[in-house]
Amino acid sequence: MAATPIAVITGASSGIGAATARRLAADGYRVVLTARRKDRIEALAAEINEAGHEATAYALDVTDREAVDTFATAFHNLAVLVNNAGGALGADPVATGDPADWRQMYETNVIGTLNVTQALLPALTASGDGTIVILSSTAALASYEGGGGYVAAKHGEHVLAETLRLEIVGTPVRVIEVAPGMVKTEEFATTRFRGDTEKAAKVYAGVDAPLSADDVADTITWAVTRPSHVNIDLLVVRPRAQASNSKVHRTL
Repeated sequence: MAATPIAVITGASSGIGAATARRLAADGYRVVLTARRKDRIEALAAEINEAGHEATAYALDVTDREAVDTFATAFHNLAVLVNNAGGALGADPVATGDPADWRQMYETNVIGTLNVTQALLPALTASGDGTIVILSSTAALASYEGGGGYVAAKHGEHVLAETLRLEIVGTPVRVIEVAPGMVKTEEFATTRFRGDTEKAAKVYAGVDAPLSADDVADTITWAVTRPSHVNIDLLVVRPRAQASNSKVHRTL
């Protein structure tokens, strides 16, 4: 009997990461949930296991390379890695943006993705049929005012995916990039505005049906479960109300 394929999801404590973990578990993967908030991923693992699926929680900061390398020793082969950990801080113009925010976004979105990908690539290769998903953003493809630091980080993540795909072609590992547009989750905008729920709410004000975490999880799972010879290089997904990063239809 074939072993249950394993999928590692970073940033699985909430939002898209948690939704993706639930969806991949329901599709037959044994999911390994990583995030800094141990209590959140342990609760999610318990939920998934109680639903009759398989999940394990592992507290991990993707920017801590030593911790990532230790984590990677648990895997001899691995089917899927979903690099979801990341996020945005602030919406200041370039002229007044805080370099500390820029540095933190780069460390989490780019270096964190690099750390986990490098550490788990041998296990993904050993599986004979591995898939790396890099969750970027439409910010990885086009800029917008007030988004300089996040855009720069996501462009870095996009180039990481594009370059890795070139470098490992011919190996049994696919590199998939999923770039969502406006997604309304419980934490993304609130974290960006440091807990200011009023500012966070304005991001989505008047927008008819922004994407949900489940929408993106569905997209990720679809891409991952294509036949092995099919690689979804880049998949951009937006709500119908959003035509670009700066063109959104609002009813207000």
